[in-house]
Amino acid sequence: MTPEDIAKLPFRPCVGILLANPAGQVFVGRRIDNPTPAWQMPQGGIDPGEAPLDAALRELWEETGIPADLVTVEAESAQWIPYMLPHDLVPHLWKGRYQGQEQKWFLLRFNGADNDVNIVTEHPEFSHWQWLAPDQLVASIVPFKRDVYMSVLDEFGGLL
Repeated sequence: MTPEDIAKLPFRPCVGILLANPAGQVFVGRRIDNPTPAWQMPQGGIDPGEAPLDAALRELWEETGIPADLVTVEAESAQWIPYMLPHDLVPHLWKGRYQGQEQKWFLLRFNGADNDVNIVTEHPEFSHWQWLAPDQLVASIVPFKRDVYMSVLDEFGGLL
């Protein structure tokens, strides 16, 4: 695909979840499909007709095994935050239908215990998980998502 072809593609509607524990640390999972240590916060697509918050709670469950009754919704991003995929990834992800994702982010407070986290889900996305201090988050993320994570931290950081 040429850069011009990619620029014509839409963004995939998606949610992102900043899951914070009571100490203000942030959940990250290491992607199972990447040989490099690629960490990320839970995220995923919004199904047709699904509300963004419902998608966030579903994705949280699907990726971490954490049910909605173990979190408190503390904030929602004011804007949708887009990011573009590197051009070499576009043809390989989502059947080449999107140039990137446009995400609605939610700050969820985790009210459970670490043993309530279960990344061995029906369709696992993470091989490992950990809590990170917010100031370590951006450096741990793949470069093409760092601006998004900085925006999310700028918006939610005071609530952590």
